[in-house]
Amino acid sequence: MGSMTALETRIPLSSLRRNHASPEGGPLPDLLGRPLHDLRISVTDRCNFRCTYCMPRDKFGREHAFLAHEDILRYEEISRLARIFSGLGVRKIRITGGEPLMRKNLDRLVAMLAEIPGLELTLTTNGALLARHAVALKAAGLHRITVSLDALDDTVFRQMNDADFPVRNVLAGIDAAQAAGFAPIKVNMVVRRGINDCEILPMARHFRHSGHVLRFIEYMDVGSSNGWRMDDVLPASEILARIHAEHPLAACQRHSPGEVAERWQYQDGAGEIGVISSVTHAFCADCTRLRLSPEGKLFTCLFASQGHDLRALLREDRDDATLAGWIAAVWHARSDRYSALRSSATAPAQKIEMSYIGG
Repeated sequence: MGSMTALETRIPLSSLRRNHASPEGGPLPDLLGRPLHDLRISVTDRCNFRCTYCMPRDKFGREHAFLAHEDILRYEEISRLARIFSGLGVRKIRITGGEPLMRKNLDRLVAMLAEIPGLELTLTTNGALLARHAVALKAAGLHRITVSLDALDDTVFRQMNDADFPVRNVLAGIDAAQAAGFAPIKVNMVVRRGINDCEILPMARHFRHSGHVLRFIEYMDVGSSNGWRMDDVLPASEILARIHAEHPLAACQRHSPGEVAERWQYQDGAGEIGVISSVTHAFCADCTRLRLSPEGKLFTCLFASQGHDLRALLREDRDDATLAGWIAAVWHARSDRYSALRSSATAPAQKIEMSYIGG
């Protein structure tokens, strides 16, 4: 991945207005009236998996060009920015990657973020390192964990992660997180037709009565390296039909307008599942999320082709009010709705990769 020069833009400081930096009078809206509520912080672009839909291996056998450590934001910088984002209306921060648990001493960052009042702190992980870190993360103040798990069958799982990593270790990580006090744990399964859709029912059976929430995600056209085709997408409606035929489901109310997953409960009381259908049923109209890359680029959409260089301002020692005004200007100018407009004409030549910016 390396340099992001081709994706960088900057909002000129001359465009800022004083009231950009204040959420007084209501939530901070973008051009479509969507309020800023969620921030996803990618703390590293490195990962110990090579999932075929996220960070597929180079067909020529070349290794990924990862960011240098000095280029990524320091924990103190992330914490400072989180406080500024909180002042702009952000109430939920999700720590992502790459694989975030590959960043050393991540519990230290969690502890720093936990000192900010009114924030819900969550983490998405592939679970490979979770067993050794779950207790420290809980003690540091992390509220919730989401684990990516694309199959229970070990052969299918190793095919999906392309790192010869056994499924039992991820399951052990989920158990360790539950023992540490994380409940419920969300488990995300990306479904690719003909690859792992055979695992939909085994996954549903396994997590029924577990207290965890299994969520099925349609295979998305994030980035430019995963060879995405619409033919590989198994619609959420078909996923639900398969499960409903064996274990009848009933729709649940959404927790909040910006929630990405449709919620369904088993009629026999065995728990809840979710489906995330950003391909067949876009939820752009309710999107309240900003994304911060490991080296401080701000992205207004998961499918963006352009980022805004926040690190440069941060390391120019700008004061908090200036940074807040700049961030607010980026959000105010936001009109992204890629999934709602998805077509061959909307797909840019280059999009940020899932492994760089998180899900």
